[in-house]
Amino acid sequence: MNFLFVCKPQSHKWLYEWVGINEKEQELFEFQKVEGTGQKKRSSCYRYTKNVPMRDVENAFMVNWIEVTVTDATGKQIYHNAFITNHTIDDEKTALDIVNVGRARWKIENENNNTLKTKGYHLEHSFGHGKTHLSETLASLNILAFLFHTLLELCNKRYQLIRGTLPRRDMFFNDVKALTRYFCFDNWVHLMKTMLEGLKLEDPG
Repeated sequence: MNFLFVCKPQSHKWLYEWVGINEKEQELFEFQKVEGTGQKKRSSCYRYTKNVPMRDVENAFMVNWIEVTVTDATGKQIYHNAFITNHTIDDEKTALDIVNVGRARWKIENENNNTLKTKGYHLEHSFGHGKTHLSETLASLNILAFLFHTLLELCNKRYQLIRGTLPRRDMFFNDVKALTRYFCFDNWVHLMKTMLEGLKLEDPG
């Protein structure tokens, strides 16, 4: 399987020794990319090298290494990280693609995992309790709900309008919880129309 992992000097000392050797041998490639202007100017310095051993052992696994350092308009460093991968780094484009994918880890963490934990889905560590399949069942239901709501945000005009009026997920879920506690709805459309009527919003159809 392909991989792309964060790689730090503290955990991969031998690999970084080889990065230093490749730099002396002029086998370490470097380029810069500047974006924005004025106070929003960001300068990104990329360095990469190929085929460095991960460990100090015979027949060590060989990887490709890439580093990015981002500075602001004043020259202050605002981001720095390095990655190892088995993907080939042929040119600046592939280098940029690899770094963007590596940095997307935190986008996934913030926009997916944290949402499931803190925005009304109640994905909890306590889901691990249970003797057989409780944790898998509860986690699967959470993820299915998240998928369902994401599709609604993309495709359903009624849901889009209601969520625009109730932008916080926990607020929306509390309203749904209160309504379904006291009333029985024929289906999802019936619930959405009732919420639109209560919020005095025109049904977009």
